[in-house]
Amino acid sequence: MEAANFVVDVLEEVDVPPALSALLVEAIRQTLGHQKVNAPATVSLLLAGDSRLHQLNRTFMDEDLPTDVLSFPAGEPMPGMGNESGVGFLGDIALSLEKAARQAENAGHTLAAECQLLVVHGTLHLLGYDHGNADERAAMWREQDRVLDSMRVVARPPD
Repeated sequence: MEAANFVVDVLEEVDVPPALSALLVEAIRQTLGHQKVNAPATVSLLLAGDSRLHQLNRTFMDEDLPTDVLSFPAGEPMPGMGNESGVGFLGDIALSLEKAARQAENAGHTLAAECQLLVVHGTLHLLGYDHGNADERAAMWREQDRVLDSMRVVARPPD
């Protein structure tokens, strides 16, 4: 699937270097291609700060703490709500650049690498991957590593 068939809508609530935003869009497109998504698809990406991710985490995940990335899969379209453009909406990813910067520093890699790891992780969640148990975690981390390796990204999540 050509990356042109994948649309990533970006909303920046914090200052983001243009090169980083473009890199994250490409990481999402690469993940969709790597996972052989076989239809045009759209993902939205929110680049925000800790307070916004904290609020989203509290509201939607019932977790009262900031987090690095959240994914909100779109699920099935409502009956009668066909998408005339033929583009399937996969869902939303929200990323805290503040938390990503701290994690990158602690892990000893770049902010770009950390953010790429997080959007790959978030995109895999949109595609149905999870890490609620050991088997799910192993499968998700294996796919995450394959995508990151194909992009030559050196960031890895902590064990």
